[in-house]
Amino acid sequence: MKVRLTKIIFLLIAIFILFGTINSPTALLLGFVFALLFKNPFISKSHKAIHHFLKIAVVGLGFGMLIKETLVTSKEGFSLTFFSIILTVSLGLLLTKVFKLDKKLGHLITSGTSICGGSAIAAISPVIKANSKSISIALGIVFLLNSIALFLFPAIGHLLHLSQEQFGLWCAIAIHDTSSVVGAAMGYGEEALRIATTVKLSRTLWIIPLSIVSMFIFKTKGEKIKIPYFILLFILAIFINSYQLLPILITSEIVFFSKRLLVLTLFLVGSTISITDLKSTGLKPILLALSLWIFISIFSLVYITY
Repeated sequence: MKVRLTKIIFLLIAIFILFGTINSPTALLLGFVFALLFKNPFISKSHKAIHHFLKIAVVGLGFGMLIKETLVTSKEGFSLTFFSIILTVSLGLLLTKVFKLDKKLGHLITSGTSICGGSAIAAISPVIKANSKSISIALGIVFLLNSIALFLFPAIGHLLHLSQEQFGLWCAIAIHDTSSVVGAAMGYGEEALRIATTVKLSRTLWIIPLSIVSMFIFKTKGEKIKIPYFILLFILAIFINSYQLLPILITSEIVFFSKRLLVLTLFLVGSTISITDLKSTGLKPILLALSLWIFISIFSLVYITY
C-alpha cells in the first residue's frame, strides 16, 4: 500500500510539473526532498528517462534558434571552451596524484567536470574500462555539484549584474551537466538560454578528442567512442526553424513543451541523488571535484567579464 501511494505521489508531482507551475530549481529540490522522504519508486526508469528526456528537450530547444546567431555564439565561445577544458583536465590529472586517488576515478571526475557531467562520464568510462563503483561515485558527485550550481549561479549572476550573454556563456562553461546548464539559464532569460544551450552542446563535442586522449593515457585499445549524435538533431532543428520549414505556431509549441520536459528532467535528477552513496565516497573525490569546479567557475567568470 505504501509503495503504491509513493508511486501515485511521484506521478502526480510529475504531471503537476508538466503543467508549468514549478520552475527549474524548485523541481530539482522537490525531487531531492521526495527521495529523502520516500525514495524514488522508479529509480532505474528515472535514470533512463533522464537520458532520453534531456536529449529530446535539447533538440526541441533548437526549434527556437537561428543559424546565424548560433554560429556567432559558437565562435565566441570556442576559445573559452578550449582553454577551460585543457586547463581543467591538466589540473585534474595533477590533483588526482596529489590526493592519491584511484587514477580512473580521478579521470572520470575530471572528465565530468571539464566537459559535460554525466554524459562525459558515461562516454569515457568504457574507454578506460572503469568499474561500476567508480562510475557511480563520479556521477553522484557531479550531480551534487550540478544541483548546487542551479541555485547558486543565478544568484551570483544577479549579484554581479551579468548580462544575459555573459551569464549564458558562464553557465555553459562552469556548470557540468546540460540539464543544469539549461535549467539555470532558463530562469535568467531567453538570450541566456540560447547562448548557454549552443555553447554547452559545442562543448559536449569535446568528448570525442578526450576519449581518444584517454585511450592513450590508460593504454586501452579497441573500445568504441560514444559520439553524441543527438547534437546533429539539434542542428537540424535549428535549420528547420531558420528556413521556416514548419509554421511558427508549431515550432513555438515544441520549444514550450521542451522547456516543460526539461523541468521534469530536473525533478527526476533530484529524485535519483543518493546521500548514502555520497557519504560512502569519502572526502578526497569530493575535494577533487570541488577544486576543479571552483577553478573552472572563477577562470571562466574572469575571462568573460575582463
